[in-house]
Amino acid sequence: MTITYEWRGAFDNAAVNALHAAGFNHQALEVDWLTRVQRHSLGWVCARHDGNLIGFVNVVWDGGVHAFVLDTVVAESYRRSGIGAELIAEATRQAREGGCEWLHVDFEDDLRSFYFDACGFKPTPAGLIAL
Repeated sequence: MTITYEWRGAFDNAAVNALHAAGFNHQALEVDWLTRVQRHSLGWVCARHDGNLIGFVNVVWDGGVHAFVLDTVVAESYRRSGIGAELIAEATRQAREGGCEWLHVDFEDDLRSFYFDACGFKPTPAGLIAL
């Protein structure tokens, strides 16, 4: 199985909406992802198998040295095969090449092993205000 990864790759909004809905367990929405990422993101990584979008991660930034991983998702039938870690690895490479010095992520507890062990993030204290 050959998986391809593309930084700032072209994608169809419907494909990202379907992937996001399945990955985050919500109804499919009609989000204009392309406009969103072009406006707010340093970049994004698309993972494909046989031309089909099977993974996605968005890398937003502050316009300086901080980048943030959002919306990491892999299609259910492809999970636990290293695709998510490779999405993050490509995002990390590209953020570094883009001049960023820090890559941040927040996540739910069940993803600790993925982000810390598989992707190399280190735990840090952080704060959050629910809005």
